[in-house]
Amino acid sequence: MSVTGWLLFILLVQVIHGLGTWKLYVKAGRKAHEAFIPIYNAIVLMKIINRPTWWTLLLFIPIINLFLFPIIWIETLRTFGKKSTSDMFLGVFTLGFYILYVNYTQDVTYFEKRDLKAPTKAMDTVGSLAFAIVVATFVHTYFIQPYTIPTSSLEKSLLIGDFLFVSKFHYGARTPMTTVAAPMVHDTIPIAHVKSYTTFPQLPYFRLPAIQDIERNDIVVFNWPADTLYHMYKAADKRYDKPIDKKTNYVKRCTAIAGDTLQIIDGIVHINGKESILPERAKPQYFYIIKTKEEVSDSFIKDYQITESTNLFEIENKVWDRPEVKELLIKSAGIEEFERDSIVSVITGSITQDMYNQLNLKITKNHFFGNLTFDKAAKMKSDSRVQSIERYVKHTNEDGIFPDFKDGTPSPNRNWNSDNMGPIYIPEAGKTVKLDRTNLPFYKKIIGEYEGNELMVTGDEIRINGQVATSYTFKQNYYWMMGDNRHNSLDARYFGFTPEDHIVGKPIFIWMSIDGINDGIKNWRIRWDRLFTTVSGTGQPQSFFKYFLVLLALYFVGEHFWKKKKKAKENV
Repeated sequence: MSVTGWLLFILLVQVIHGLGTWKLYVKAGRKAHEAFIPIYNAIVLMKIINRPTWWTLLLFIPIINLFLFPIIWIETLRTFGKKSTSDMFLGVFTLGFYILYVNYTQDVTYFEKRDLKAPTKAMDTVGSLAFAIVVATFVHTYFIQPYTIPTSSLEKSLLIGDFLFVSKFHYGARTPMTTVAAPMVHDTIPIAHVKSYTTFPQLPYFRLPAIQDIERNDIVVFNWPADTLYHMYKAADKRYDKPIDKKTNYVKRCTAIAGDTLQIIDGIVHINGKESILPERAKPQYFYIIKTKEEVSDSFIKDYQITESTNLFEIENKVWDRPEVKELLIKSAGIEEFERDSIVSVITGSITQDMYNQLNLKITKNHFFGNLTFDKAAKMKSDSRVQSIERYVKHTNEDGIFPDFKDGTPSPNRNWNSDNMGPIYIPEAGKTVKLDRTNLPFYKKIIGEYEGNELMVTGDEIRINGQVATSYTFKQNYYWMMGDNRHNSLDARYFGFTPEDHIVGKPIFIWMSIDGINDGIKNWRIRWDRLFTTVSGTGQPQSFFKYFLVLLALYFVGEHFWKKKKKAKENV
């Protein structure tokens, strides 16, 4: 909904409120016109129902107001003597319109100094629960959001099973765009597996002032720009255009910021022509082709902290002399070839049992594909158990790599993949680029989806909002988000730029970390060294858990002596 649309909607709400309550305002000794004045009418209403004036602010905070409105409706009815269970039920389930009925049909009495306590224990519990949800939602939306790392894309920097606190205020808290939604859940209600929101009405994008800008190599939580799934628990049967703030939350490292030019050369990121130097805590890892002298052991895998590995097939070289077989293996089975010492090792793909038997494939126990950091790879090279180790680098074209030219747009003569791509300009707000059919795929989503223009292409002619365009000026900043687990991360190399309005927050603290989080509770193991560690900072992460335990102990000891001292005074 546009700003104009929202202003008209708010005006309509004020008119409805005035028409539905003006007689009640008069009963309370106020002027009838006060019920129609935006914002002021809410302040007056708080005085009428004897509630704090600052509640007025909560009425204008999306999601939170969904819980406060029913409370206001009930409080208004109780203030005018309508406090039966049926009155409260009608007040809530008619969305407040029952008050309009009372306003015109009932001769009510204003109880200025009524008892503010809930009439029943059940109502008191409901009221307390509602306010607890209001406070929690406010903190969750504007200050700190809990988040769990579900995948290995940032391994070993952040691990599967890390429980994070994500700051909303570092990059500026984004006000909710989706106004009607269940609190403290994302796009899907757990267990029920149904959508948690309605798409109407939508607020325009707005972000509160930030205390810092996104910097290169910051770890950032953002809404996945390419998310068109109905919800996170079911596979997509068709495209669903979701509100920005209800797209799936992703966490990656911001490799390049607006205005940068990025290039990836043999897996190494270069920014503005220079190799990107990662912070000390970053632990990027790549797949390596590893061959040991003997069958690899579990202790070997553990020593080098290899979390993802695949045994390789060995195929006699003569098999590759048959073009039809080679094409079948590489294209149909999704396999890539490596030539090593008169054999060819291949990564497992969609190998059928018939293909396995026909080609006489053999899975080796000492030749495999594993992920390593640079430090672990350097250490492995001097290991006497290792025959050879080489970092895997893609050199052939890879389907699905950004930008995707499947729409028929002519593709430049490039051979891009996740290890070799670029240079790519990261769009910056206010900057202008020339447009033609060659570079349009880079900016197509930006122009059409992210910045809301009507884009049409006919032959070599590009039209934006009906006008022929040879250039385009960006309305917002964009970022390039990548995972540290370079060969196992769905990131910007596939979905492209992340718009500024998709930014959620900055991970700042790991309060819990569970190894085996996806393997069932019986297999859970707490990573004690990661508890209460900061995500960013200089040096290696240090756990502050022991200090937390000391403070907790001091609190309980202090409370014990305080109660003891208080009791002693009462007995005097």
